[in-house]
Amino acid sequence: MRVAADVGSLELAEYQKAARLVLRHPLITASYPDKSALPLVRKWVRQLRTDFGEVLGYTLLSSGDTIRLRRVQDTLDGTRPAVTRARRPFDRRRYAYLVLALSALGRSGAQIALSELADAVAADAGRIDGVGMDTGRKPDRDAFVDAVAWLEARGALRMADGSAIEWVNDPERAEALYDIDREVVGAIYAPSRVLQHLNSVTELLDGPGGGSAPAQGREARRRGNARHARRLVLEHPVVYYADVDGELRGQLRSASLAEDVERLTGLGLERRAEGVALVSAGQRFTDVAFPSTGTVAQAALLLCARIAGYLRHHSSKIERLPAATAAERLTEAARRIDAAPPDRGPGASLLAEEAGRLAASDSGPAAGTDSGSAEADDAADVAYPFLSDVWLRTELRKLVEDFGAGMAEKQAADPGRLLAEAVTLLASVGLVARVDGGVLVLPLLARYRSVTAQIKNPPPAGW
Repeated sequence: MRVAADVGSLELAEYQKAARLVLRHPLITASYPDKSALPLVRKWVRQLRTDFGEVLGYTLLSSGDTIRLRRVQDTLDGTRPAVTRARRPFDRRRYAYLVLALSALGRSGAQIALSELADAVAADAGRIDGVGMDTGRKPDRDAFVDAVAWLEARGALRMADGSAIEWVNDPERAEALYDIDREVVGAIYAPSRVLQHLNSVTELLDGPGGGSAPAQGREARRRGNARHARRLVLEHPVVYYADVDGELRGQLRSASLAEDVERLTGLGLERRAEGVALVSAGQRFTDVAFPSTGTVAQAALLLCARIAGYLRHHSSKIERLPAATAAERLTEAARRIDAAPPDRGPGASLLAEEAGRLAASDSGPAAGTDSGSAEADDAADVAYPFLSDVWLRTELRKLVEDFGAGMAEKQAADPGRLLAEAVTLLASVGLVARVDGGVLVLPLLARYRSVTAQIKNPPPAGW
């Protein structure tokens, strides 16, 4: 099947823009991510539904003013959390309040006061060990309103009167009233499993390790493997051959994969000896841009150059270690998520489902072809340069000394925190892998070995 079969050459760029929108924003409403998104995607919804189903195994649902992409969940990925309006990642408490708010909204009418919603969430949270919510505590109110703001941004709630900020600061005197869009609420909360009997977050997955992968014949496994390879490329900054089994590696190297994803998205597929990556130069396809602006991104880029230079001159002296396999990462992610929700109570499975659904992305092991078993054995022996936290801290301090004049004063004054944030950014885009005591340097980092920097000096006095 040819991707975008019914799309003319003059309209292909517009179709690809719509595809990128849906892939980046699985929920599209009249206001989210912006007012232009829904009309554009609506125009191409039939072709998109066909292509997403055939190419990726995804389901595109459309109803009224809501479009929802239901992804296949192959594994768990903690690198793309829900974030507040200030771009801070949600913590456990905010995820819990988000789930409980959705539950309360599902039982509500057309409107709800913020204090009424808070009381409903607090009542449910009080019945779940380890959660709780006290509206008399400002930190709890802050966390609750962050969850409400997340829903408001996506159109599930619409401010009708009042102010949430004023309520946070003085709940006795201030109030806010919201209109509820039940269609959007239903689209956000759409569990893919019956939740009551889940024992682990892995049971939410569709691939190996999950509970819904049916027995397949040879041809069906081949098609499933091909879809899985495309999902990997689309959902991850880079896919390393060493990180997948030999059968999936063959699909990643196929000419049809490049043709399919390039025609669907309008982006180019870059192949290297170590793996493949979809290049998103200027297309706003990724939620984590790199290189980018800001002190953390600049520090991360400069650190890449320092790492690449050190490897070039000291390669023979550097310890090399294997990276965790995909199966090992899945096991560890599941362990952390399973340990987070309470062990008992009616809310336990509800919280586990939301944690899995919001954290789940589309990567992981799959089966399909018969070639590549020897390559799979070779991949298991791949080791990467290891750099210790001590070395990283030393180099980051040097960078602050050399380039601190061009960095935000607050961040430059705290090199430890700046290093942690820079390493987190590098890990999120596939340049390093975090391990105990340091990082493993992954092949993609070599792309930035020639980075140079210039300090922008402040203008002379009187300008």
